Amino acid sequence: MSRRPPAGPARTAAPAVGADPRFENGPLAVVEAVEGQVLAYCVGGLVLDVPAKSLPALVEWALREARLGQPKLSGSGKDADPLLVLTEAALERYGLPVALTGEERLAGRIPEGHKVIKQLTRANWQLTKRGFGPWGRVYRPAQGSERSCVQVCIPSWDALDTRHWADAAQLEPADLARLLGLYASRVMTPRGSTAVTGLELMTALHPPTRASRPDAAGKRYSEHNPGSLGRDPVDCAPCEAPDGHPLLAGLPRFHQRTPAEVLMEEAYDWARPLTDTECLHSHLVGIDVNMAFAAGANGLTVGLGGPEHVRQPVFDAKLPGSWLVDLSHVDLSRVQVAKDTWAHLDASLLPSPFTPGGERPTGPAWYATPTVAYAVELGYDVHPVEAYVRRDNGRYLDAWYQRLRDAYLTTMADLGVHADLPPQEFLAAMDGYRHRDPRLATLVSAIKATVKGGIGKLRERPRGEGWKPGQPWRALARPTWRPDIRAAVISRTRINMHRKIVKHAAFTGQYPVAVLSDCAVYACDGPSPLDFLPYRDGKPLPGGFKLGINPGLVKHEGTQSVLWGEGVREQFDAPGLNLARYIKDGTVTHTDNGE
Repeated sequence: MSRRPPAGPARTAAPAVGADPRFENGPLAVVEAVEGQVLAYCVGGLVLDVPAKSLPALVEWALREARLGQPKLSGSGKDADPLLVLTEAALERYGLPVALTGEERLAGRIPEGHKVIKQLTRANWQLTKRGFGPWGRVYRPAQGSERSCVQVCIPSWDALDTRHWADAAQLEPADLARLLGLYASRVMTPRGSTAVTGLELMTALHPPTRASRPDAAGKRYSEHNPGSLGRDPVDCAPCEAPDGHPLLAGLPRFHQRTPAEVLMEEAYDWARPLTDTECLHSHLVGIDVNMAFAAGANGLTVGLGGPEHVRQPVFDAKLPGSWLVDLSHVDLSRVQVAKDTWAHLDASLLPSPFTPGGERPTGPAWYATPTVAYAVELGYDVHPVEAYVRRDNGRYLDAWYQRLRDAYLTTMADLGVHADLPPQEFLAAMDGYRHRDPRLATLVSAIKATVKGGIGKLRERPRGEGWKPGQPWRALARPTWRPDIRAAVISRTRINMHRKIVKHAAFTGQYPVAVLSDCAVYACDGPSPLDFLPYRDGKPLPGGFKLGINPGLVKHEGTQSVLWGEGVREQFDAPGLNLARYIKDGTVTHTDNGE
């Protein structure tokens, strides 16, 4: 193996690879074919000659000679497998199609009878059940502790979703290696989509097993790793099961479950007409919570094991679970905003904290622990009828949050947006930050998508494969298929937003006109968030919205005129149109149906 000089100078410093000599060339390589040669572009501008003449030989080279990979993120975890990113020229060189056909795209893989797959089979390599697609995994069964596995990423097969990776698939090999290398060093080596990687990161930080203490003969065994989700999947509670789940196979066809039958913890999608007073203001200003779902996961106690069904339970805010309770008596016109301090608000101008659509509940419904705890925080008693609680619990997502928070803050600092900037300087730093380095801006998008996608994957739905309602689907076999954890994170994220809205309303008398997930829109007499956020001597309202880049703080999402807001509602004849969805650039392309 020889080293060649970089094809061009690196524009920024390469990420630290670490001192492990097994992975001295970094976590991944972008493989390119140029004038009869095959080159591997690694992090730091390093370019390696690749002698492999076939895909099986390329896999062998990645494992035996390339010194690619990444050290484990946890003491009881596993090292990351090498990642090979194949350019279009490399695909042609190794006999693979440059693009998938429509049928292959739907299947997510090339046919099992493809000549390259036959080559792999003859060389005793195996593929996972998902086959050879945009993200492939080529492996041989582990021999003891030694793994033989290589991940393959194929950008021209849409491996890098443009929603999160922008134009990364069109980058030159050295630039793509830099971008993916930064992601690997700050998050982890990609294992698939950002959503798949977000889920894999949870497991990498909390591996299901660890080595036991030596027995009398000095031998160690694999045992459960405390604080992890373990090796085996656990059943969800019936109320936590999505439609079509095997637990619901006995329900009549087309049965629509009521709030008293199904847990519906989802993000906000709420809007209301402007009041006459608000119509007199000049601007609508949107603010967006940074890494809202990551902030919702931080410090959250979630279940690690299966649920225990309890009748007539006494609510315990420290016990994760799902609770059937009537919260319709909670009156937002009078709420407790601090100990022994009550505030009188205009409830008609506020979304309910208990439903995604913001409507007040009308009877018993299932809620995750953070939602019920918030009803108690607002000053109201709660009396659950039944619950599914998880006695085995812990702060499973803390390390995951910290890893992604640090990745986000480090990358934003690289773009000139630092933590603890004064409000005006922060707004100035955020203005146009994406244009300072488009590649780093893409990295920010990928990190944020890793958060949202990872949480979403905790309740992954069936993905074709001939699935029928009532039958199990592949994701149910994962220990990380945990709809209860997803519900708890979303619940806490929504409650965090409502708490800030209430604090702001109690202090200023201002109410949002729209809320969409982590974005809230207010009417005010100026284009800046500082025109309505209450800062005194540079300090924000305690417990309210605060400008800043840290997860949980807010940034400016966008500003439009009040006339724009009223105009689009009239244009689309939709009084309840959610202005938060369009506040960023003001473009409304179709009638808002809430989807």
